Amino acid sequence: MHLLKELTEARAVSGYEHEVRAIMEREMKKHHVHIMTDGLGGIFAEIQGTSSKPRIMVAAHLDEVGFMVSEITKSGYLRFTPLGGWWSQVLLSQRVQIMTENRVFTGVIGSKPPHVLTAEERNRVYPMKEMFIDVGAHSDEQVKEWGIRVGDPVVPLCPFEIMPDNDTILAKALDNRTGCWLALQMVERLKMESHPNTVIAGATVQEEVGLRGATTAPRLVKPDLAFAVDVGIAEDQPGVETENKPKMGKGPLITFLDATMVPNIRLRNYVVEVAEKNNIPYQIEIMTGGGTDAGQFHLYGKGTPSLVIGVAARYIHSHVSMVSKTDLENAARLLHEAVKGLDEQKVAEITQYL
Repeated sequence: MHLLKELTEARAVSGYEHEVRAIMEREMKKHHVHIMTDGLGGIFAEIQGTSSKPRIMVAAHLDEVGFMVSEITKSGYLRFTPLGGWWSQVLLSQRVQIMTENRVFTGVIGSKPPHVLTAEERNRVYPMKEMFIDVGAHSDEQVKEWGIRVGDPVVPLCPFEIMPDNDTILAKALDNRTGCWLALQMVERLKMESHPNTVIAGATVQEEVGLRGATTAPRLVKPDLAFAVDVGIAEDQPGVETENKPKMGKGPLITFLDATMVPNIRLRNYVVEVAEKNNIPYQIEIMTGGGTDAGQFHLYGKGTPSLVIGVAARYIHSHVSMVSKTDLENAARLLHEAVKGLDEQKVAEITQYL
């Protein structure tokens, strides 16, 4: 878990993914693979198997939700705008890091103490546009002297921790550093054994602000089939606990539907068969809100069979999230076994609609 810790604690909000990209590149180079990058910053390792075809893409995304400094007040406070989807109620009193060209500053999203709140303020959700970040400055001039500028990225702050059950991982940015970890697992495992295809594993950029890197990456990779590796929503806590919905620790997720894609049915059924054949527990995710990079992958070229495989996560799009280590290990197994069976004939069967 040392690699996942490093990935989650790296600071990489949408458009500012360089810290995580550097880790991905370092790990890929250990396996002496051909590394490919697109013009937006996506990075992929090409792992040659016994055949150059089919080309199988396994892609996470590098970015996490965060903010950008949008204004510096006369008193030295920072206003901010979101990068990605946030619910404002999770923000107050949380610590953040402001990344400038020369150093990183710690700040806190300011909030009034309960002693001075009016009755009306107590009973409403505080809008993000009224929030500010306090970096301990006393004026806008002092903020500028420190080197903080409008446009600087703001990153949530949360240390990595494994909980007492030795399975639950608590960290920021598990959406989608878990996917980055899974992509690197594919590079490591496939370099050690034969597979009847060429796999291109890595991560896109700017998923959280509109699947932007998912548009450019397929043009680089030219996949015949694609897997997006991401997190889904764990519905196992009070208030959202639902029967037959994804839960942490019950196996990786296979997404049957989200707001951006109905997956290729033959590919979906193939992965289910692989899971059952190899006694890998799995869960079905049907998510009517939100989507993943596969929403763009499946539209590449004349249409590319695509599927989302991931893990159930709690509290995503906040400063802290949770996933199961066992789910991650089983997701890596499922991806590995699925990819090993995708030769030209199998992909032709999956792709054929006539």
